Amino acid sequence: MKTVAPTGMVAVQTIAAAIVGNVLAGANLDRALDKSHAATRELSPGERAAIHSITFDTLRHYGLLSAQLDTLLVQPVSDPPVRHLLLVALSQLQFSKAAQYAIVDHAVTAIESSGLARAKPLVNAVLRNFLRSPEKFKRERFKSEVARYDFPRWWIQRMKQEYPSHWLSILESARDRPPMWLRVNQRRISVEQYLKLLASAGHSAKHHSGQAVRLEKPLPVHELPGFNDGFVSVQDLGAQQAAAMLGVATGMRVLDACAAPGGKTSHLLELADLDLLALDIDSARLSRVVLNLDRLGLKAKLEVGDAGKCGEWWDQRPFDRILLDLPCSGSGAVRRHPDIKWIRRETDLAKFAIQQSHMLATLWNCLGNGGRLLYATCSVFGVENSSIVEQFLHKTPNARQLALPQNPLVPALIGAAEPAPAGCQLLPNHAHDGFYYALLEKTE
Repeated sequence: MKTVAPTGMVAVQTIAAAIVGNVLAGANLDRALDKSHAATRELSPGERAAIHSITFDTLRHYGLLSAQLDTLLVQPVSDPPVRHLLLVALSQLQFSKAAQYAIVDHAVTAIESSGLARAKPLVNAVLRNFLRSPEKFKRERFKSEVARYDFPRWWIQRMKQEYPSHWLSILESARDRPPMWLRVNQRRISVEQYLKLLASAGHSAKHHSGQAVRLEKPLPVHELPGFNDGFVSVQDLGAQQAAAMLGVATGMRVLDACAAPGGKTSHLLELADLDLLALDIDSARLSRVVLNLDRLGLKAKLEVGDAGKCGEWWDQRPFDRILLDLPCSGSGAVRRHPDIKWIRRETDLAKFAIQQSHMLATLWNCLGNGGRLLYATCSVFGVENSSIVEQFLHKTPNARQLALPQNPLVPALIGAAEPAPAGCQLLPNHAHDGFYYALLEKTE
């Protein structure tokens, strides 16, 4: 059967459905979006933004949407593309501002354009049945916790066990669209000056503290005043705490392990003149560090290398400070990366923990006496965080945990978080993503 090339919002729906299908099959959302954009250069910026918004909403609410669809279907859909398109359309009907009749019409056209014209009656019937009684499909009507909270069952159970007082707020925060935080480059402009620059461009923003500024409404980076001139970087408020916690000073030799894409690297260099080595195992990702440093007018030595194999890149000169921003589950940043919820498996946590423990022990050898290492993840799972640090402290005589530097941000960030056995666990909330930090000192 000859297919019709989709255009406009029909193309948007079609592409969004394909991306959702790829993610549910195990693909990384960011890479799937990049691949899609590279293959569809004819799309307008508005259409690309719509694809981004729709895929994110669909994955943020996949637990609910999947339950709704299963309720609406008389029997399971045999063609995965049909199911994925229906999920996308249901997401639009509930979480977008587009006209409902247009969403349904586009979906019917999209399925025909995909060469699945036989499914047109099904798509039309399912979506119109939903619109006839949307109250029937409200989240609270479902008994399944997966549908009510939009997380896999194993994830929900771990949150209940680890955070008995706050598990619900942690899960619910993942449905929010994240705020847009900026970090002002104090080497080029003051916070006060940049706020005036934003105001003159018609953008409302508030200074939190330090170099952190929150935009009232998110913007594409190319619309940020002075972005190309290195005035600001986009960085979550929780992530902005790492550089201050490490406590760098001019002249120090510093290692930023697992540095890409370079947000924390550049923040450290904005705070002090450092002899800094930015290390990452991925050369393509490390190239992003180069771009960020060039834009901000900063310099560092860059090295492609495995943080767990220091013999391959370390010159035997000890570091005064090490920022170990570890590979992890990413469980604290799921509202920015909603695919994580559905592609992670509980068995992945043990694999990450082995890698994290190895990297910590290895890089400890690169730290000079009296030096400090900041253990950092964007995870909320204790097995990746406090458990690793506790085990390391128990078996490493020349390691001691330090209290994190006095910082007016930290109490506000922690909010109602339950104390971690070791370090500081920032729980995700309306203001920031979830992070774990522990500051360790090497004694003589």
